[in-house]
Amino acid sequence: VQLVESGGGSVQAGGSLRLSCAASGMTSNINAMAWHRQAPGKQREWLAAITSGGKIDYVDSVRGRFTISRDNAKNTVFLQMDSLKPEDTAVYYCAADWADLGVGQTYWGQGTQVTVSS
Repeated sequence: VQLVESGGGSVQAGGSLRLSCAASGMTSNINAMAWHRQAPGKQREWLAAITSGGKIDYVDSVRGRFTISRDNAKNTVFLQMDSLKPEDTAVYYCAADWADLGVGQTYWGQGTQVTVSS
């Protein structure tokens, strides 16, 4: 499975960005996809996930501001980020939880930088 993120950039506080993550390869075995982020000097943080059945969850810090969605036909997951804050500045990664015949693995994209200025 290969994951390619896009849509990062620089925005002022209060603005919006939409990240995309396109999956290719053995995508039929992907059970869930998620977004994470890592700010300088901090651990990687889980933000949101969506299962193949459409179940969605968010970390409290982004709930109500970020929206995860997916286009199954295009094997793409999105993260709509609104009301951005300077503390949202980080490298954003998408991840895919893949499993087949009892073997599971998480695949990661290369990351996309999001910078929010005050």
